Amino acid sequence: MSDKDTKKASKEIKLLEKKVEELESQLKELAAEKQTVFEQLQRVSADYANYQKRAPKQIADSVAYEKKAILRSLLPSVDNFEHALSHASAATGEEAVDNLVKGIQLAFDHMLDALKMHGVKRIEAMGQSFDPNLHEAMMRRSEPDKEDNTVLEVYQAGYMMGEQVLRPSKVIVNMIEQEQPAQQQAPKDVDETTDTEPEV
Repeated sequence: MSDKDTKKASKEIKLLEKKVEELESQLKELAAEKQTVFEQLQRVSADYANYQKRAPKQIADSVAYEKKAILRSLLPSVDNFEHALSHASAATGEEAVDNLVKGIQLAFDHMLDALKMHGVKRIEAMGQSFDPNLHEAMMRRSEPDKEDNTVLEVYQAGYMMGEQVLRPSKVIVNMIEQEQPAQQQAPKDVDETTDTEPEV
């Protein structure tokens, strides 16, 4: 083998050794990166497993908290009913009726306030145009002095929470009956036979 060939082979071996070193370095970097990603994946997996254990309890606690808040806000209304009944039973005659009506009105107003605190409001229906998204028609009635398709009476109040309908208002709706055009009679045939006998 000539010196030229030996130098060439030596140069190629050095290049190959350098390439092997680069590949080994890349391999070490990839192994380290793989280990980092694997550890991150293990942490995410553990966090997710913990979340799955915690989430149902957090949801249940949140629902229980909201229930308590709603029930607490309604308790004064129960107290008002109780006071109204006790005052009405202690009084006699008209005074008893007045006390009972005032107590019921107070409890009712308080219940509406409690619902308002939780974002619930009554749907205003009386005198409004019928809206199938907010109202449920129980029946129709005709009152010519009122506009067609107007709510005449609220049978049961409806409620909304934010923009969502909890229960539509049950209503009676005005329906002005349209006059039917008089039916045109068909002209009689000239050749139509009659039951009368000709004179003799």
